Amino acid sequence: MPVPNARATAAGVRCGGHCVPTLPTGFQDVHVMIFVGFGFLMTFLQRYGYGAVGFNFLLAAFGIQWALLMQGWLHSCRQGYILLGVENLINADFCVGSVCVAFGAVLGKVSPVQLLVMTLFQVTLFAVNEFILLSLLAVKDAGGSMTIHTFGAYFGLTVTWVLQRPSLHQSQARQSAVYHSDLFAMIGTLFLWMYWPSFNSAVSDHGDAQHRAAINTYCSLAACVLTTVALSSALHKKGKLDMVHIQNATLAGGVAVGTAAEMMLMPYGALVVGFVCGVISTLGFVYLTPLLESRLRIQDTCGIHNLHGMPGVIGAVVGAVTAACASSAVYGEEGLAHAFDLDRAKVNWSASLQGKFQAAGLFVSLAMALVGGIVVGLILKLPVWGQAADENCFEDAIYWEGRPHPAPSTLDGGWLDLGPCVGQSRSATAMRMVTTRWRAPHTSGRFWFHSLHCSGRALEGCLSLQMPESTAFHPEDPALKPSEP
Repeated sequence: MPVPNARATAAGVRCGGHCVPTLPTGFQDVHVMIFVGFGFLMTFLQRYGYGAVGFNFLLAAFGIQWALLMQGWLHSCRQGYILLGVENLINADFCVGSVCVAFGAVLGKVSPVQLLVMTLFQVTLFAVNEFILLSLLAVKDAGGSMTIHTFGAYFGLTVTWVLQRPSLHQSQARQSAVYHSDLFAMIGTLFLWMYWPSFNSAVSDHGDAQHRAAINTYCSLAACVLTTVALSSALHKKGKLDMVHIQNATLAGGVAVGTAAEMMLMPYGALVVGFVCGVISTLGFVYLTPLLESRLRIQDTCGIHNLHGMPGVIGAVVGAVTAACASSAVYGEEGLAHAFDLDRAKVNWSASLQGKFQAAGLFVSLAMALVGGIVVGLILKLPVWGQAADENCFEDAIYWEGRPHPAPSTLDGGWLDLGPCVGQSRSATAMRMVTTRWRAPHTSGRFWFHSLHCSGRALEGCLSLQMPESTAFHPEDPALKPSEP
């Protein structure tokens, strides 16, 4: 209900001389990205939708609590107390975002206990890496190209490399997507795409910095979408689009502009970054991902190297170059001091020095990710965490109650009992019978079929199959032929 005679203020809504505080919109936007965007983006696996959304929910809820403590101890601990505010909640979401990135590399191959253990260690390493970059090196990384995406991607890739499964081909049939699972994953893509400007500008100072972050991110994302669509069609021999590219590579522009988001990158610079990332990310899905799996045995389920890894490195390089080119002629004296937090203590500061620190931040993030990933991977490899066998990977039925949709199958010869719902469009669409030998004259009844193709739960409650226990029998067997009605 709107408040009469109220006007918005920086802190909230002023009504009748009193200021009613409101939550920043960036907080809820980032929250939606973590729980809805990342969760649904990983539902593309045909039999692992429960695990994608449910385990993302689990590790995010756990990671936020641990992140509040870790980041609180390192950044906002005063006189023995951890001071919490909305910005702390946003930073905890950022930390969990890095965990969600790493989750994409091991999706479907680890147990819930392994995910919780990985989250515990990764949040700890993230907080330490973030403290080194932001507090010790004074790196600018508003959108987390280094701290979130680069660290999370290469940490996850290292973990999945250590946990490599030599017999994962036994679950190869379940690694593909089906129509509805790709559609659900596209929901996650759209949520992430819409809220990414808020993600990159959530912790920027109100005013110029926050506006620049939103504008740069939006321009980069828009350019990335056009580039991805064009290149995806060009790489297909029939000119068709690949849903994998549209779901993932279209987001790479938001990743790559994160470090330089609140700098004077300019809209044309953001467009160039989005174009480059659209090209590199799409080519990565087509050529690099199969190469990493065949040569280095890195089994990257979601392709996080193409969406977060390489674009994150590009973002770090763009941030270093943009910082090194900063000057008072571009920012103004006051704007330059505000953009890079200059004060009297930084008497020896220069733009080139800031660029060097930005580059150093990239190497620190990579080192923390690779070393930490190896250690955590070795811990997760211990045979005590209840991980599924190779042939049971990417399967919800291992950890979730309920019957997932079975894969389509073809049955040869048998009785088919049809319930009263036969004739409805649901059954007619889901069932295809070939060379039917006999049909009951009523809607309900029995069919004798030579071949039946069914798609599982769509027929549930409408039919039951009565097949021999051993092998399929020949439909011309006179002992089994049905009598005429």
